[in-house]
Amino acid sequence: MGKKNKAIEKAQAWRIKRYYIFIAITVITLVLPWITVNDNHFFLLSFDKLKLHLAFVQFDMQELYLMPFLLMFMFLGIFGMTVLGGRVFCGWICPQTIFRVIYRDLIETKILGLRSRIKNKQKEPDMTKAQNKLKKVIAVLLWIALSLLASSNLLWFFVPPEDFFAYLGDFDNHWTLFGTVLVMTLFLVYDIIFLKEDYCIYVCPYSRVQSVLYDEHTIMALYDMHRGGNIYDKNKQKQFTSQKDIQVQEPHAECTTCESCVTVCPTHIDIRKGLQLECINCLECVDACTTVMGKLGKPSLVTWSSDFEIVEQKGKTQYFRTKVLAYVVLLVGIMFALAYMGGTKEHMLLNINKETRLYSTKLLPDGKVRVDNAYEFLLQNTQNEKMKFYFEVIAPKGMEGKIIIAKPSKEFTAVPNIKKKKIVVLRTTEVLVKDDRKDTIIPITIRAYAIGHEEEIVVFRQSTFVFPKTEILKAAK
Repeated sequence: MGKKNKAIEKAQAWRIKRYYIFIAITVITLVLPWITVNDNHFFLLSFDKLKLHLAFVQFDMQELYLMPFLLMFMFLGIFGMTVLGGRVFCGWICPQTIFRVIYRDLIETKILGLRSRIKNKQKEPDMTKAQNKLKKVIAVLLWIALSLLASSNLLWFFVPPEDFFAYLGDFDNHWTLFGTVLVMTLFLVYDIIFLKEDYCIYVCPYSRVQSVLYDEHTIMALYDMHRGGNIYDKNKQKQFTSQKDIQVQEPHAECTTCESCVTVCPTHIDIRKGLQLECINCLECVDACTTVMGKLGKPSLVTWSSDFEIVEQKGKTQYFRTKVLAYVVLLVGIMFALAYMGGTKEHMLLNINKETRLYSTKLLPDGKVRVDNAYEFLLQNTQNEKMKFYFEVIAPKGMEGKIIIAKPSKEFTAVPNIKKKKIVVLRTTEVLVKDDRKDTIIPITIRAYAIGHEEEIVVFRQSTFVFPKTEILKAAK
């Protein structure tokens, strides 16, 4: 009896582990948009304010060069996960699967009792009974409420909660937000209640992509036909319906044909048929078979393993093979690239455009010629507070201090997220270059900084200062 209880407990292992992961993902997804550090979110792509928040660091839309790296990390992560563990993303992480478990297993089965038990995922509830019809209406209403929450939660990664609820109170100016929430809610209701696992089978493109990613060492839910017997022939036609029929041709066959692995499958497949695109690696069939075979004192006929180990029986599964290591290297490389670019982000934006007129000259009372170069500075304060900014000119060696800032004469204020245009005039009264033939282009560096934060909030921009040829200087006199 003790052995049977242990076997049954073991049979619940994968399902319970999945539930723990589902709870963790749900809690993290709901809580994360509310957490801020210095008013920055962990992830926020705001088209409203043209901002990207990543790992509590704020980036301007001009710094969206990070997004391709994020997308590459996401897709390579899913592909690498597939190479290693099959469609494990679908069964353990995908929102579609989580939502179906919430609706079917929690609402319909545990809360309302529409389904007799969680293990029966094939047979739909009998809707001829008035009591069941009422329960179905309640189930739909509960899911509509949860769909509203899920839709809002997704939008919180694009419209932060502090703005989201304020916008909901201003329908005239934010009706698109209402419409988006409504459309997403209706889709989730249709998808989870009516489309169900058909979305995974027919709509989701991932099931087609996975087939080119698998290899013989990819681990997935597999039926051991060497122990259980060949329930299906080479044409995938079912040839046996009872254990007696199987054992006539295969006396060693252990499959009891109890169909537990079939009735528990959310995508309505028979794992004994072999590899199928519909399998999402939820491992419900592994739990079911472990329970049945455990009562007989035997190991499960359905295990999470690879073709190499179970079907071909060539040896142990190789987890750390070349293909998997390549994905690991790529993912680590992308992470380092993201960390480097995020760490070297500029905390202010500055564009410098030189005016079309190269320079202007003026004779001063002391006989010197003043040379001015004009520029248009376009600066944006990307911080969350109003700050004062100024800049300095870094001239080439030998010209230090000879090019000064004539305008503006003092620091200026820039409010967050508003581009500020400043006309800047650089000036010299020194003879920087003597050239009788042509004007001289002198490379300079502009160092712009926030007053009081000269070391943290600072950018450097390359520009030029045009000094006139000797003939122009003489003409000015």
